[in-house]
Order: sequence, then structure tokens, then C-alpha cells
Amino acid sequence: MPAIIGHRGASHAAPENTIAAMKLAWQEGADGVEGDFHLTQDGEVVCIHDDDTLRTTGVKKIVNETLWPELETLDAGSWKSPEFRGEKIPRLGEMLDHLPPGKLLFVEIKSGPATIAPIKAILDSRNDKVDPKAIFIISFDPEVVAEARRLMPDSQAHLVTWLNEYGDARGMKKLDRALEQSGATGLQFQFIPAITGDWLQSLKGRGLLTASWVVNRTEEAAQLVAGGIDYLTSDRPGFLRAELKAQGIIR
Repeated sequence: MPAIIGHRGASHAAPENTIAAMKLAWQEGADGVEGDFHLTQDGEVVCIHDDDTLRTTGVKKIVNETLWPELETLDAGSWKSPEFRGEKIPRLGEMLDHLPPGKLLFVEIKSGPATIAPIKAILDSRNDKVDPKAIFIISFDPEVVAEARRLMPDSQAHLVTWLNEYGDARGMKKLDRALEQSGATGLQFQFIPAITGDWLQSLKGRGLLTASWVVNRTEEAAQLVAGGIDYLTSDRPGFLRAELKAQGIIR
């Protein structure tokens, strides 16, 4: 049975990449949450998807050119709903402090290999509270994955792809090389209808974990579950689990 991961938290109802979205995912029974992380100018690891803050705060600041005390003042919740007014951009440490035992955190790196050492330092400072096996470093950049494997060998490190290569022999060979050269322990990919169970099983046969995003429709999830997917990443983790159970697709 696959684990169900909240995409940017339970982002269907709460503002993405916030503590509120993370808490809602736990309330909905998610097995883990995924968040996007950048480095600030002063080296803080913060949870936000875009390179700048305009979309989610209404104020444009380039994350890696801005000091944390400036980012800390921004309202990252009002854009979603007035009830979330005052919700802040969280730092990785805060996300870890709200990670219940047995739950997973998928840390998507948006700002390059230099982000890995600060993440390791944050995890090391909480080594009595956070199991490194509960942390999954994920990235589109093979160099980020390779650095995570080098510095954080006890944590999962997955390559991420849009699967634009799927069905193209040359493209799939390039993807295979990226997996091998990065030392990735898994592959996370956008769902496309062309995915086959045989392909998923070929990845699992190589010892790779598999994850797909953003899976909000039951029929898409059913296709992936039939193929043996390990993780389903959804904006609506509670809804997806309930629907899959109702249809007998998962227990």
C-alpha cells in the first residue's frame, strides 16, 4: 500500500508550504508532507516554492537575495483565505519541529547543491528528535541529489523529473544516466497516462523507490497503485485516501 504525501502540505485548503498546510495534512491522515526549500541571503533554509515571494505574499522579494528577518515579516497565508492571515514562511527547523514521529518529510531543493550542508546542520542539531530515515531530499538537479548522498547517506535522495523523456529511447537513457551518476535512491515523476506497470516495476527492480505527483484523481492513483507505486503525492491527501479505500483500491 503506498504512502500518501501532502503536496506542499494539504494545499487544497491551506496555504501551500506553511505550518498550517502541514498540520492540516496530519489531520487528514497523510503519511508525510512535501515542501519546497530555498536558501536565503543569510543562509536560512526556508519553505517556499517560487524564487520570489510575490505569488504567495503579495510583496516581491527574491528569496536568495533577501535576509531572513525581512522574509519573516511577510504574510504567506492571506492569499489563500482571510482565516490564514498572518501565516508565515516557515524555516526548515520549524517544519521539523512539527514533524510527528513516524511521519515523513520530503524536502524539495530549489536552490542548488549549496543547500545540502545547511540542511545537514539543521538535522544534526535535532538528531535526538528527527530520524534521518524520515527525511527525503528530492531535486530536479542530479548534482543536488549527489551532494545529498555524499553528506546525508542515511536519508533518501530522489531525482525528480517531469517525465518529458518517457517514450523517447534517447531521453530515457539520459534519465537512466542521471539516476546512476547521482546515486539517487528513488525517482519522483509527474503523473502521465502513458506510465505502465512494467516501467514502474523496472525501477523497483533496480532498487529505486517510486513517487508520483500531483495525484488528485482516483483513477490516476488506481493506475499507479496497480503498478506498485511507493508514494502518491496529492494536494488532497485525506480525500484521496478516503476515495481509494471506498473503492477497495487500498486497505
